[in-house]
Formats: sequence, C-alpha cells, structure tokens
Amino acid sequence: MKKPFPRLPAQAQIDAARGRFREGGVLAYATESCFGLGCDPFNVRAIRRILAIKARPTHKGLIVIAANLQQLRPLIRPLTPAQLATVQRYWPGPYTFLLPASRRVPTLLRGRHDKIAVRISAHGEAAALCQALGSPLVSTSANRAGQKSLKTARACRQAFGREQVLTLKGRIGKRRKPSTIIDLDSGRVLR
Repeated sequence: MKKPFPRLPAQAQIDAARGRFREGGVLAYATESCFGLGCDPFNVRAIRRILAIKARPTHKGLIVIAANLQQLRPLIRPLTPAQLATVQRYWPGPYTFLLPASRRVPTLLRGRHDKIAVRISAHGEAAALCQALGSPLVSTSANRAGQKSLKTARACRQAFGREQVLTLKGRIGKRRKPSTIIDLDSGRVLR
C-alpha cells in the first residue's frame, strides 16, 4: 500500500529550498505528473536560469503554481465575481488558467503573451512547498526542451547536477499528462 503524500517535506529540505529560492536559484520538486523546475516568479535572473537550463524559447512563457489564491494576487489583475467562481470550481487541481497578468509580472514569465498561466496545485508536496516559501513558484517540467519530463529526484540530480539545481525529495502524483491549460476569457482549452 502506497503512503499518502506528506503535507510538508522535511525541515532540512525546506530550509535549503528557502535559501536557494532567496538567492535566485532553481529548485526541482515533485508535482502532479512529473518533477518541475521552479524559482521566484519575480526574480528575472532566476527565470533566465530556468530558461537556459531547459533551452526553452523565451517567447513561450512559464506556468506559476501556488498554495492558494492569495499567493497569486500579485501576479494577476483582479478577477470579476464570475471569473473567480469559474477558477474556484477547478482549484486546487490540475487546471492551469491563463489570466490577465498584473504589471508586476516579468516579461520573461509571460513570454509574448499579455496573460499569465497560473494554477493552485492539488499536489500536497508542491502546495506545501509554496506555503513554506511564502510565495508562488515557477513550475515548468524538469527536462530539456523537447525531451521527456523527469519523474524522479534521482533523474533530476543526474540531468542537472547539484550545483545548477537544488533537487528536493518527493513523489509525483498519479496524473499521466501535464495540467490542462484553459484561457479563462475564451474558455478555449490549449492543452
């Protein structure tokens, strides 16, 4: 019988993650379907590091996850009651919404778009990490562009080393596919 997801990673991991996060470093951590690479969504140098590690084009933008809606507020423009009701039906969960980006959002984070991709994670470890950091977290699959997403901490350490990326222990969720991406304004499913 598999153990349920722990609510919070070990304190030593959290302390190390906080330090790396504050320094503008990159973290690898378990999410719903794979390991993710993350950093402070307001630190442009850290975002550049992730894009370089992945060899990801800058025009695509990146997803940001959070533990709760309050963490997302600095990234998005205020939602109407109808918009709020819609996202609350899906969150927390594996649904990423494209929402109007606030002026504070770095261009590299949203790419060539005027919206930002955000999700309130239902993955216990990922949500606990955001809670412990007191911040939303960039969340892009742990892989080089065009390659398969990595599924274990060991694979992340082998692919990225210990200097480039701080890899946290954890177990991914049971989803086989990445999150569904929905444009909130049009209702169009993009992935």
